[in-house]
Amino acid sequence: MSTKLFDLTGKNALVTGGTHGIGMAIAAGLAEAGATIIINERVPEKLEASKLRFAEKGIHIHAYLLDVTDEDAVETTIPVMEKEVGPIDILVNNAGIIKRIPILEMSAAEFSEVLDVDLTGPFIMGKAVAKGMIARGGGKIINMCSMMSELGRNTVSAYASAKGGLKMLTRNMATEWARHNIQINGIGPGYIATSQTEPIRVDGHPFNDFIIHRTPAGRWGDPEDLAGAAVFLASRASDFVNGHVLYVDGGILATIGKPANEE
Repeated sequence: MSTKLFDLTGKNALVTGGTHGIGMAIAAGLAEAGATIIINERVPEKLEASKLRFAEKGIHIHAYLLDVTDEDAVETTIPVMEKEVGPIDILVNNAGIIKRIPILEMSAAEFSEVLDVDLTGPFIMGKAVAKGMIARGGGKIINMCSMMSELGRNTVSAYASAKGGLKMLTRNMATEWARHNIQINGIGPGYIATSQTEPIRVDGHPFNDFIIHRTPAGRWGDPEDLAGAAVFLASRASDFVNGHVLYVDGGILATIGKPANEE
């Protein structure tokens, strides 16, 4: 099979929240496959710092200040991006937040804030970008879902609700837009080694030991582990894949787990 199926040369990819961690790794993977990268961030300092980190990797990016939850700003900024960079062929809805608060202690405002970024944001971005894709006759949208699209866990009710909703939004986008040659799919990361998880990824920490034991692969994922899935879902190789969530989780969802004393 020709590697041309995965070639993204000439394509423009917008990765929301692509300034660090998983988003940056996916953006770098798409760039390596040939795509021109656009990122957004709502904090100016983070945007500027990310330009330097991408430059260190030898990647030139186009960066825009944009809050994905601001529908008016999105509707005015997407045309600017397309005028200055080119048509957006690939959208990766990666921007997200999490609040680890027990349900009885979480306010409705805190719950709504997570849903606004993690679920309403992809809805706003998706429909804004899809308009151009429909007019041009095709495109790729990748929604960053989660294992919490399938499983619950203590203190992440808002996040799990948003990611479960994003799984269904992905399927509904596919239902409405597949006929326009737009493929809309999700990626569901497992537990990934990022700056957010660094404090608990130390030998002897109960959660670190739990994740390593619970994951058949026996390790945390690296952000780069998600790049291949993103390239696949952004490329011609996935032209008949629609409404699917690809879980990149080291096998967690494949197993019920094993006793703590079992090797």
